[in-house]
Amino acid sequence: MLLKRRFPSDELWSMRYLNTRMELTEKEKQHWANLEKGYEGEVKFDLLTEKLTEERLVIHDLLLEVNNSYFQIDTLIISERTIHLIEIKNFQGDWHLESDKLYAANTGREYKNPVYQLKRSAALFRQLLQILMQTIPVEASVIFINPEFTLYQAPMDQPIILPTQISRFLKDLNHTPSKLNEGHRKLAQQLLSLHQTKNPYTILPDYHFDQLKKGMYCLDCHSLLSPVHKNLVCEKCGGHEKMDQGILRNIKEFKLLFPERKLTSQSIYEWCNANISKRTYSRVLKKYFTARGSTSNTYYE
Repeated sequence: MLLKRRFPSDELWSMRYLNTRMELTEKEKQHWANLEKGYEGEVKFDLLTEKLTEERLVIHDLLLEVNNSYFQIDTLIISERTIHLIEIKNFQGDWHLESDKLYAANTGREYKNPVYQLKRSAALFRQLLQILMQTIPVEASVIFINPEFTLYQAPMDQPIILPTQISRFLKDLNHTPSKLNEGHRKLAQQLLSLHQTKNPYTILPDYHFDQLKKGMYCLDCHSLLSPVHKNLVCEKCGGHEKMDQGILRNIKEFKLLFPERKLTSQSIYEWCNANISKRTYSRVLKKYFTARGSTSNTYYE
């Protein structure tokens, strides 16, 4: 049973929005590309977990905190006798391990060994289970999901699952009987309630409101949209969406990028910068949000 789905993180959404509205540096573009690739790999594994049998609880993308230390779990699978804690990596190409250090074969560049990250997460998760008075064993694994990934000199005593071993890992899991009880379900709900929505490790470029390009941009080609009757139309690719839907999408973008700014009809009017009356923005805000403040200083939540 899937208890928590995966969605793009606020960090990934923010980088998508910022890429449209400002010029990212090469380093920032690389960070964005890594976020996209990581998310793509995680979604691929999510699809594989849908084929699990027996009674299991699956939780994707958990951010937890123990003693002021945050840790992220890509996928957690709760079975009768074991909790599987899984870190997913979407690396591609030839890599090799040397003295526990991970190198890309084509560049010789050293990267963080994901096993270290996994061991830290597993240790903190076990601490959390102790706090919750749970004694169920934890098995932690790094899964390299990309079929075009090769790891040379991979030690057999490390918790690494290579692309050619994923099918066997899931098959072995399916062949392990699992009957869950109320204790398992209570634990899952406790973990969900402890999920942190603000990630302290988020990395974003420096930006401010006046610096960013204003306008309503096409979802497909990122060109500016033009209002036509009750629709927004892209003259470049022909993409279109309902005007209210487009305004709501841009409100979501504004709120994510500027959580400290008040949501007002004036701020959204400036943000969207389209040939649309301020009255239209006010109508959408009144319909989907709650008005606060006095008549002259109305803002929405």
